[in-house]
Order: sequence, then C-alpha cells, then structure tokens
Amino acid sequence: MVTTIYRNATIFTADDAGTPGTPGTPGAPGAQAEAFAVSAGRFTHVGGLEQVREQARAGVAADGDEVLEVDLGGRFVGPGIIDSHTHLTTFGEAVGKVQLRDCRTLEEIRQRLLAAHRADPRTPRILGAGWLFDAVGDEHPTAAMLDEVLPDVPVYLDANDLHSVWVNTAALEEMGIDAHSPDPVGGRIARDAEGRATGMLYETAGRQYARNFLERITTPEDQVRFLELAFAAYLESGVTTVTDMAMNRADVAAIRALVARDGGLPFPVTAHMIIEPGEDTAADLAGIEEIVALQQEIAVGPEADWFRIAGVKFIMDGVIDACTATMRAPYADGTNCDPIWTAERLRPVAHAADEAGLQIAMHAIGDRTSEIALDLLEDCAMRRHPRRHRVEHLETVTEETIGRMARLGVTASMQPVHCDPAIMDNWKAVLGDHRSEEGFPWKMVRDAGVAITLGTDAPTAPHEALPNLYIALTGGSAMSPELPPYHPERAFTPEEALTALTAGGAWAGEMEHLRGRIRPGLEANFLVLDADPRREAPEALLSTQVHSTYVQGVQRHRR
Repeated sequence: MVTTIYRNATIFTADDAGTPGTPGTPGAPGAQAEAFAVSAGRFTHVGGLEQVREQARAGVAADGDEVLEVDLGGRFVGPGIIDSHTHLTTFGEAVGKVQLRDCRTLEEIRQRLLAAHRADPRTPRILGAGWLFDAVGDEHPTAAMLDEVLPDVPVYLDANDLHSVWVNTAALEEMGIDAHSPDPVGGRIARDAEGRATGMLYETAGRQYARNFLERITTPEDQVRFLELAFAAYLESGVTTVTDMAMNRADVAAIRALVARDGGLPFPVTAHMIIEPGEDTAADLAGIEEIVALQQEIAVGPEADWFRIAGVKFIMDGVIDACTATMRAPYADGTNCDPIWTAERLRPVAHAADEAGLQIAMHAIGDRTSEIALDLLEDCAMRRHPRRHRVEHLETVTEETIGRMARLGVTASMQPVHCDPAIMDNWKAVLGDHRSEEGFPWKMVRDAGVAITLGTDAPTAPHEALPNLYIALTGGSAMSPELPPYHPERAFTPEEALTALTAGGAWAGEMEHLRGRIRPGLEANFLVLDADPRREAPEALLSTQVHSTYVQGVQRHRR
C-alpha cells in the first residue's frame, strides 16, 4: 500500500480540533497545516511537514510499504466542496438545453430558441432553461409570445428558479392541457378569462404536467447520461460530494445503474426524496413508507458506499420572482400566495418522517413559510427525536424565526448565487418595500449561532463553486461584476464561507464523520487552487480555475 504525502501548499483544513462538530462557525486560525498524508483513500496524518513525514514513515515501516511525496507548488488546498443543495439529473439535463439566463429581453429569448431550432430542425421539441421574469417585461409570459417564432415545435422553458415552466401552444397540446385540465394541489395553470391555458405552469403544475411528461419520454440511458454530465461539471468545480434535494425514483434508478456499470460513483451522493401533496393524507403517509423502504434497500445494497438516502424534501412554497412564496404581508401588487403544504396537511406527514428517522428538509423562501416550517420542526423536536432537520433557501426570514432555528438546532441551507445582483431586479420589484433590502440575512443567521451550509441549487443557478464563493464574500455579482453589491456588510469572511461550503455541508448532511474537513480518518477529498481565497482579493475567484480535485485520494480532475 502506498502512502502519499502532499506538501508545499497553503492548507486550509476547515478543522478546529478543540471544537469538533461545530460547523457554521469560522475556521479557527489554527485550522491550517503544512502537509498531510493519504493512504487507502483517507487522510492519515495532518500537520507540520516533518511531523507528517515521521508519522507516515513510522506507520509503513513495519509493512515495508512505500511513501511518496507530491509537491503542490505552493498552491491553496482545502477540503473538497460539498454542494449541499443541488438537483443532479436536472442539472445534467440542463447542460444540454438552450441557455437563457443571460437573455435580457423577450426578443433575445426568441432569437436564441429560433437559432437552436435552425441548428437542428429535426429535433422534436425545444428545451430551454434559466429565463428570468424581468427579461419578459411587464407582461406575464404566454404561449403566444413563443408561437410567434415557433408555432409548430413544442417548446418547454424552465424558469431560472425551476418553479415555473413556460410553454407554447404546441407543448400544451402535446401534454393534453385544455380548459378542463385541473390545477394540482400547490400549483396553477395560467388561464385567460375563458379558462384556456395561456402558457405558464406554476409550481406543482410545472412538475406534474411538463416535467412528468418529459420524464415519460426520457429513457433510462438518458438519465445516466445526465448524471455523467453533472458529475463531470462538478469535479471541474472542485466539488467532491453533493446532497440532491429532490430525487425521485427515476433519479435513484439512474444512480443505481451507474454504480452497477462502474462499481461506484465519481463522488458520494446523499439524497432527499421529493414528496408532494397527494390525493389525501393517507397517500402522503404511504409515500413516506415507500421512501423508508427504498432507504433501507439502498443501505444494504451495492450502492451503500456511494449513495445514501438521508431524508425527505417538502417544497412548502414557491419563489418570490413569481409571487408564489408565502409572505407575511402581500407583494407590491397586493397579491399573496398560500403555501403548497398547509401546516395541518403536513403535520402528520412530517411526524411520520421524523418517527422513521428521516431527515426533514423544507423549502421555505417566504417569511411566513419559514414560520410554518419552524412550527412543524418544533413539533418534531418536542417528540424528543435527536434529528438534524434543515430549512432550505430562507431568502426572507424574520429575526424571531432565526432565533427559533438556533434554539431548535435547525440548519440553515442557503445559496449565495440566488442573490447575485444581476438577477435581483425583479425579486426586489415584486416585494416593493423595505423587504427588498432585507433579504438573504446571512450575518443575522451567523450571529444567532445557527449552523450554516452553502450550496448552489443547480441548475436554478450556476453550479460553479468559486463564483458562489465570490458572492458569499462580497454580495457582488459573478455574472456582472460591475454591478453594485447587495448589502456587502452581510457577507462572509473567507474562513466562514469556506467552512460553510465544506464542513458545514458535511454537518448538514449528517456525514461529518466521513468528510468535510482535512482531518485524519476522514475521506481524502480535497481541491487544489492557484488562488488563496483568504489572502487574495475576492475578484481573483472570478478568473481562478480549479487546478485539481481529489476524491478518496484519487485525482478525478486536473486542469
């Protein structure tokens, strides 16, 4: 067996031996080292170079094993990034869609779709992703807007936040949506005065009509290909573990097929299975039972070393951009929106998940929704189960709710890329008052002592780790750096952000005993950068590329 010593690097361990299990707190000044040793996919020794050499050589002397040394050229080394909120297959699929995030007008969107059709006129449908509401203008998106350029080819366009789908008339016909198609629980088909669908599918309507239809015509081979694209893109970004926040059975089947084919995955995956309101509470409870059965099946199968079902995901509301997040006070236009899961409907389902040992993750963007989420998690806590539940996004949240999160030990899972100033004009406009300047209260969450993890929510936002880190450090825009930052006084220090991206993700995913820090005994997952985020100006991150990415001691990516 070979032991490899990595040296001549600036090493950030995200570790403070005096306070294990305290993610979300800054990496202590001593959370650095000169060298570390790796053997059999694990860190074995971390510390000063001579100390690591002595320990490594002593450890292999009796067996006659080999010790190698790798000079990292003075580069920065940190634990591998853990993207604690992503959607793997959807992200991989989005890589092949028409990219619309940078389109600033309706005409730009239409011309890009038209160009895609001209490039491949035989494609049966056009799939796009990433469009922004404010690019369309003051009007709501309609099928007629797309019909003007593509009247005969079905068009399906995922909104940037993945909570709405914009389609043309051909797609409505293909899906069989007409004036008699019912709105699903927690969703809405946009209609005209006569009840005819006008082209927008909000929340669960987008998932249950458009996405379910597209999944039915997607092959298992397609699903595996989507996963491969996502894994490759993440490794290039320095990511060595992810938590998928809305897996379904087709996603699980693709993961299992990849493990069966290759004997493992490019890096470990933790999953939360998505569950949406069914016909009634009995159906919801049956869904929990199915997830538990699948979790237990995976835990004893060949996938167990690489894949784990940790819990369940409840999407409790929508998004601010579409005015579908549930707010304490109405939006600027006087509207508001009911939660997708009411407290009464969700309470028995959350209790069942908690009783079964599932970690609960709740999508809560509106400030009212996060209050409901904490009410339910407090109910679970009173049942005396030591779970590590979490709330996702928290774009608007009251100080009182943050304090309750700290008292209950609930993790705050947030995504800096969601407040890139380049995409916030509509977000601020629909709120229209003081709330538009009170979003994403990172500092308030830190000061309250809430455990924090940072992710990207790809493909609703760019997946790259370094631009995400840049926004966390500055409040500025990775897409348009010339824009003024959004409340930079709330930003993270480099140590805080790096810890939240690594050890924080491990804590949130209940895997801190396996990964997330450069510490003896943990998996040797680490990245190598040319720039040191703690010492160089944050702007350097926008042009820095990941030099190399290691998973369990194996180099999986090299620039």
